[in-house]
Amino acid sequence: MLILAGATLPDMTTTSGAGVPRTARHAPLTSAEIAQLAGVSVPTVSKVVNGRSEVAAETRALVEKVIREHGYRRQKKPATRAPLIELVFHELESAYAMEIIKGVERVASQHHLGVVLAESQGRQTPGRGWIEGVLARRATGVIAVFSHLSGSQLEQLSSRDIPLVLLDPTGEPRHRFPSVGATNWSGGLAATRHLLELGHRRIAAITGPEEVLCSRARLDGYRAALDAAGVPVDPDLIRIGDFQVEDGQRLTAELLRLSDPPTAVFAFNDGQAQGVYHAAHAAGVRIPQDLSVVGFDDLPHAKWMLPPLTTVRQPLIEMGAAATRMVLDLAAEEAQPGNRMELATELVVRASTAPPPGAPARQ
Repeated sequence: MLILAGATLPDMTTTSGAGVPRTARHAPLTSAEIAQLAGVSVPTVSKVVNGRSEVAAETRALVEKVIREHGYRRQKKPATRAPLIELVFHELESAYAMEIIKGVERVASQHHLGVVLAESQGRQTPGRGWIEGVLARRATGVIAVFSHLSGSQLEQLSSRDIPLVLLDPTGEPRHRFPSVGATNWSGGLAATRHLLELGHRRIAAITGPEEVLCSRARLDGYRAALDAAGVPVDPDLIRIGDFQVEDGQRLTAELLRLSDPPTAVFAFNDGQAQGVYHAAHAAGVRIPQDLSVVGFDDLPHAKWMLPPLTTVRQPLIEMGAAATRMVLDLAAEEAQPGNRMELATELVVRASTAPPPGAPARQ
């Protein structure tokens, strides 16, 4: 089942004139105490807690504010969780998303759980409709993929005891919430080092958004490899992209127009690498004879590109499976060995990389 999220909820402050700030509170409040502070009925508090829709937006916001400031104590045993894993993406129409879904479904099916898919339509933060649906369905747990949940959404999940795992988080992993990622720094290092070993010195990087954690880590790996080889980082060869085919094409066209163009491009995902191919073809530049290309992800289509793409394999299926197992452990209140899990990346060498033009033949 696919659920499309609605409008984004703004974050709300955590203190107010009424009630006690979070830092000063003691025991969490019961439904009756929350109702008294918010000036609403106990049934209204129950509807908000359980994600029911028939509550005015202002009333819901007021009740949620009291819950955030004081906490919420259930007066009876929590309702049985529904056998569902909620999986939310910022964007679903991608091979990246499909690989993660495979991993989640693999573990969920073993435990007789359904998977509810939602997307935030390109936004990093899901909208209000999404969180209300999660609360109403009483899911076993939530996996947020390449998304940034708002402070209010995080508090809503926490106050209802719904486990949350962040997969490939866009920002710094929060110690409060478990997360699963990949060794992006090592992947960036391996990709760049491979090109250096082939003899390239003019190596361009087409990154993802500057604020995104995995992109920053890959860029740091790229810079570390150049530094270790004694090759100065040329700012003209670093172009900020958005993990889209279109920016791979556009930014490569810009790079090829430089007076001293690169002999190799490290694209920070396979979609951007596909854009590099398009730009090179339009400019009459041959891959790999004139321009070597390395991607990142190793999505299924990478080996069918012409020529087959050299790329860094990110174990997306395994990451989805690991995140699902973490959710199930949290739901069962089993101890976690750590809050952050990073799975290894691996360079997969194919036919899109070769020594730069004019380089002596390798023995």
